[in-house]
Amino acid sequence: MKKLLVSFGLMTLFLVGCGNASENKTGASESEDATPTVTVGVMPSTDNMPFIVAHEQGFDKKHGVTIELETFKSGKDRDAAFQAGTVDGINADLVGVAAYLQGGMDVKITSSTFGQFDLIATAETKSVEELKGKEVIVLKNQGPEYAVDQILAQSGMTGSDVKIVDVPQVPSRVELLQNDQAAAAILPEPFVTMTTTKGMTNLGSTRSIGINPFVLCFTTEAIDEKSDALQGMYDAYNEAVDWMKEHDKSEYIQLFIDEIGFPEELKEDIQVPEYPHASQATAEDITKAFEWAKEKGILKEMIEPKDVLSDVYFK
Repeated sequence: MKKLLVSFGLMTLFLVGCGNASENKTGASESEDATPTVTVGVMPSTDNMPFIVAHEQGFDKKHGVTIELETFKSGKDRDAAFQAGTVDGINADLVGVAAYLQGGMDVKITSSTFGQFDLIATAETKSVEELKGKEVIVLKNQGPEYAVDQILAQSGMTGSDVKIVDVPQVPSRVELLQNDQAAAAILPEPFVTMTTTKGMTNLGSTRSIGINPFVLCFTTEAIDEKSDALQGMYDAYNEAVDWMKEHDKSEYIQLFIDEIGFPEELKEDIQVPEYPHASQATAEDITKAFEWAKEKGILKEMIEPKDVLSDVYFK
């Protein structure tokens, strides 16, 4: 148990020890390069990997753009940067998009991304049904709570069947879970791998139940001003996906550690997703997430998918 606590403690320090400012920038500034720059605010997540590879391999320059990822440790700080216009767009979830729209931001969805949330339970919990009446840790009124509700629904349950506990910081969710102070928590990578390799139970994910609430969204101003650069960004992304399929993971796996934050000792346990080419968010995913947001009072009036989808890349 001491070793387990140390492992999670080190990860906590890694993710939150540097405060709320953005940590890493992948790419060069526009002043240093003649190519236009697209700046995307992201959280440490595996769905960023094709963009990271695209820049590392020079595919972005090949397609006439510099991809710059600005990594934040806090979703609040990422959103603040987006609102302030210091990034062109962000990697977000559909519930977050609903909140931006309700707040008056003029944003559009340019594509889906290949992310996921997983519901991780203590080792002795073997099914979603066993969570009834027990504490489940989420980030309330945002994508993580939406994901939990959808996973529960697959077993004929709702959020009212469990005790929803709001814990914004992901490392804190992990600590509560591994100290048996909750039955389950909704987590992203790299925490999914961290917990399951220690014997905890994966009860399902957004991907396993067939929903994808993860998207890239940009301000309409950025889309209008950088439409050619955004097209180049997605062409570079697709080339990176193809490159990863053709190369052994030993050639790029270190990026998961350096850029995403997987602990070095989990290097052999990292499962590389089968990244598909970029695709647009579906009307079904948008409608489902927006309806949930409306039920929660996040969105006051329903918004149709056609009104939030950009055709900058997907016509």
